[in-house]
Amino acid sequence: MQRSTRDTYREYEKACERIRAANAELLREFETDLTQRGLTATTVNQHVGNIDFYINEYLLYEDAKPANEGPGCVRMYLGYWFIRKALWASAASIRSNAASLKKFYDFMAERKLVSEADVQAMKQVIKKEMPNWVATVRRYAEWDGEDGIGFWRAQ
Repeated sequence: MQRSTRDTYREYEKACERIRAANAELLREFETDLTQRGLTATTVNQHVGNIDFYINEYLLYEDAKPANEGPGCVRMYLGYWFIRKALWASAASIRSNAASLKKFYDFMAERKLVSEADVQAMKQVIKKEMPNWVATVRRYAEWDGEDGIGFWRAQ
């Protein structure tokens, strides 16, 4: 028997609810960890806000992915989705998000919630792709909206 689109969407929404509840606890623990490391309240809030957007918006945007699946999704997030969806996307916000992602997934690895190998692979992607992401967000800020597909091919 074939499932209806409505049933599939309900299952997706229920999965997202479960993931958001788990994410709320992760974010609380991450905030506590950053505070205990001596970061200022402003810096802690920036990192927590960046990660909240990543795990509760991006990772749940099309599929219900838990935070532990996030290290492998960074390239598409910072190189495409964030640039298109976050109205505040800029070279600085790309760098800020990359720093937050590294701190968050180091935190996750310390708790054995993700593998150290996945975190190191993510960090290599960030290091390699950062110049491209910064160039893309700058071009996107100046883009006139013409030939949308061509914009992304031109990279």
